[in-house]
Parts: sequence; C-alpha cells; structure tokens
Amino acid sequence: MNDDSSIARLADTLRAHAATLRPGDRLPSSREVVHAHGVSPGTVSRAVAKLVAEGVVVTRPGAGAFVAIPAKPRETDPSWQTVALSDRVIDEAPLTSILQQPADGVIPLTGGYLNPVLRPTKELSAAAIRAVKRPDAWSMPPRTGIPELRTWFASETETTQNDVLIVSGGQAALTHAFRALAAPGDPLLVETPTYPGALATARTAGLRIVPVPMDEEGVRTDHLAEAFARTRAKVFYCQPTLQNPTGATQSPERRRQVLDIARAANAFVVEDDFARYLATTPPPAPLVALDTHGTVVHVLSLSKITAPSLRVAGLIARGPAAARLRAAQIVESFFVARPLQETALEFVSAPAWRRHRAEVASEIDERRHLLLEGLRRHLPEVRTGPAPKGGLHVWVRLPPALDESALVERAQRAGVLVSPGTIYHAAEPPGPWLRLTHTAASHRAELAEGVIRLARAYGEPGTGARGASSAGRPGRPGS
Repeated sequence: MNDDSSIARLADTLRAHAATLRPGDRLPSSREVVHAHGVSPGTVSRAVAKLVAEGVVVTRPGAGAFVAIPAKPRETDPSWQTVALSDRVIDEAPLTSILQQPADGVIPLTGGYLNPVLRPTKELSAAAIRAVKRPDAWSMPPRTGIPELRTWFASETETTQNDVLIVSGGQAALTHAFRALAAPGDPLLVETPTYPGALATARTAGLRIVPVPMDEEGVRTDHLAEAFARTRAKVFYCQPTLQNPTGATQSPERRRQVLDIARAANAFVVEDDFARYLATTPPPAPLVALDTHGTVVHVLSLSKITAPSLRVAGLIARGPAAARLRAAQIVESFFVARPLQETALEFVSAPAWRRHRAEVASEIDERRHLLLEGLRRHLPEVRTGPAPKGGLHVWVRLPPALDESALVERAQRAGVLVSPGTIYHAAEPPGPWLRLTHTAASHRAELAEGVIRLARAYGEPGTGARGASSAGRPGRPGS
C-alpha cells in the first residue's frame, strides 16, 4: 500500500471514530493510533491534518486532537448581487462534466488527463525534489520564465527562446491569447466540434464564436476562407494535431493552406498543440514552425502527457502580439511559480521523459484498439471515423434518431461515464455524438467492461436506439 492510500484509509477510520464521539471529545493520541493501526507517526500526522482541513477535528498543541464543535451557520442575504452581476453568466458545466471524478464502482470513459496509473508520478516527485534543492528555487523567476525552460520549448517548436512565454498551463494560455488578440464582441473562428474549454474561455472574454466545419483532415479550408471573408474575424482557434474531440490531424498541405488563408485575412491563428506528446507516430511540424509572419500564436502544454497539476505551458508568439501577451501575464498573475518551472525542466531534461512518452504511446495504441474493437463487437450501430494516431479519445457518431442526453444519463446509471457530443459544438450539433476516452480507465479490463456497460445502456428502452441502428451511416469526424 502506498503512502497516500495509507493516509486515506487511516483518515477514514479516524473520521468514523470521531462520528461516534461528542463535539469536544478527545481522539486517541498519536502514539495510541500508531500502535493500534501499525502505521508511522508521519502517517498519523497527515491523516489528522486531513481531518482538520475537513473541519472534522481540531488540534490543541500538547493536548491532542478533539472532535470539532460545529460552527453555527451565518445567515446571509446575497440577493442584491443579482442586480450587480447582471446577466453575464460564466458556464462551467461542460468543463465540470469532463473534470468530474467517478463515484466508486463507476467506470470513466471521459476525462482530459491520463489515468493516475499512467502518470509518471514517481519521476515527477523525484524531479520536484531535485528542483526545490536548487539554490534559487524559491527566488522570483524572470517574468517570461526561466531561460532553460524557454529554450526547451523553443527547441520543441523550431522557434527561439525570445518567442516563448511560460504560463500556467494550456487553459491559462488560451485565456491570455483570446483576451490579448480580440476585444469583447469580436468574432472568433473555431473548428466545430472543438474543445469546450476554449468555447467557455471565449465566451467569458465576450467573444462571438463562429464555428467552421471539419472533415477527416481537420478544418475545411474552403469554409475557413468564407468565414474570414464574411465575419472579418482576426483570430482563428484550432488544434491541428489530434484535434479534441475528433482526433483529426491536419496534413502538411492543409496546414500550409490554413496559414495562407489567415495571412490573407491579416488574422492570427491560435494553435493549441495540447496532444503533440500523445501521438503514436511523429506528427507533422506545428503551424508555428511553418510561420514566418508572426501569424501563429502557439500553445504547447505539458499537463496532458504528465499530470494535471503540472500546470506549465509554453505560449509562443512574435512581434507586438508577443509583447501584449507578456504584459497580460504580468497584469493577471505576475509569473509561474519557480518551483513548478524548475520541476518541469528537471523532468523533460531527464531520460525518464523519453521513457514515459514511449510507454504512453504504446498504451494509447493498445487501448485505442481495444476500445474500437469493443465498439465493433458490442455497439455495431455506432460509427467512428479513421482511427486517430494517438490522443486520448475516440469520437463516436450515434444513429440520428437516438437521444444523446438520455443515453448519457442511462450510461451513468449503468456505471459508466461518457461525454455528450453537444458540449463540443458552439452551435446546434448536426446529430448525436459521444466522446469516449480510452485513457481514463485504470486498466484495460476496466475499459472493456466500460464498453459493455455502455452497450447495455444503449439497448435500454427510452434512448431511441431500438430501430435506429439502420439509420446510422458512416460519417466523417466533425461532419
């Protein structure tokens, strides 16, 4: 049993014991707990600290831990805020649905990160220990990021250190980019379907979202040129490599076409390269490596391939746009914490980085194959596009008559979480879809069981699935 599980189990035991006592009663001493449960004093200390943070117990120096006395709730009347805040609502629901943790016994087939068993936890911990031992680990970093990390991001994107700004993860990078490059009310062109986090960020910035259709190679360039001409937009957001949710990857020729169209429109392309390190075959060069005009603002994050809390990304831009992005970083958050930057640098500079990428690529290959085979066997009525060469997800087209929302709800009751296709569209979706994540399950057997549970929910009456299978025809991702 690892330390975290030992702490969690002991905390559960102490919490249950506290529930049998009265407020103010004393819990067993640390020494008594050590002897009774065969754990270390450090484990006891951290378990008690967890209960203190939850408000279950309080500690008194030299006296021990006691059951907390419940605080009396304060009566408040915040109704006045309704008028002050007006109607500018921030809708976090799509992101919350992706980030939610499954209940016990529920299999996740949705999520934005690698399952904990696939993360390089030990290697990241070792990198963090090395990082905090550096003499200047707790000093203020350069405002644009520590030079060595900026150089590393530059080498990965065929740019220069001066082009790189270190920011707190990909989501923060999108926030900086959208606010810096566009003003409230401006149009923002996006692929459809696309990442819900980008849609939420754009709406929070007050931008008007204009969806542009896709095919198996990514954004349709004929529609992109038309959208630029019609809206006079100055920003296009896209994910050229292993697009979320479709898994589409733009060919080199398609990438050059996108750049030419954006240059002709005197517009920026925000390139979200979140999945570059999740590819199972070498992806094409990023748009920013092909760009000689400062058209591309590139986002390269590390959280997807490592762990959610390694909130480090390189935001790459040139010219006045770069100056504006640097200013936005200073105004909004000063800089990224130096220990986190140093940890990222330690990890990507070590042999563990290359080993981890190879292991993840192999696991993605196996899980993607297992998921697609499971769908073919248990859900032959649904359709998928060409198998993506990497990434975390498979984009699944459902029969047109099927009720997507009902299926998602029934799947959850059947013990499996899936992501509804609606949240990936900026406007009305062209039909029902699901995004299924093969790296969210803890192991392959769980992934296979998740598909079986989804098939069971699909067959239940009330989804519209019965009799709809013949209507489902193969379709291209994002069509």
